[in-house]
Amino acid sequence: MAGGRGKNVARGPGGRGLGGKGVKRHRKILRDNILGVTKPAIRRLARRGGVKRISAQIYDEARAAVKARLVEIIRDCVTYTEYRQRKTVTINDVLHALRRMGRPIYGFDDVTTGTR
Repeated sequence: MAGGRGKNVARGPGGRGLGGKGVKRHRKILRDNILGVTKPAIRRLARRGGVKRISAQIYDEARAAVKARLVEIIRDCVTYTEYRQRKTVTINDVLHALRRMGRPIYGFDDVTTGTR
């Protein structure tokens, strides 16, 4: 093909180009992502809950509570996903996990039941 637009024209073994190593897939190391729940975000949540003054120690406690809750929800979501032999967590997995915990969310259609 003219112009090198054919099938794998300028690629060596492995499809990474001519002799180059290319970009290898790797897992990014995740550290302290819970700090993404910022102090102002916690303050906004507290204000919505009717809190007037907030102690300095509350922020770390709130982050710990949020993390514990997320771990619990995600564990159930992954369990549903693995049971169905899938690799993608869907909205239905989250809805079922929350419903199982006694905290259902309304406003999302459950695709499996076909209700609208």
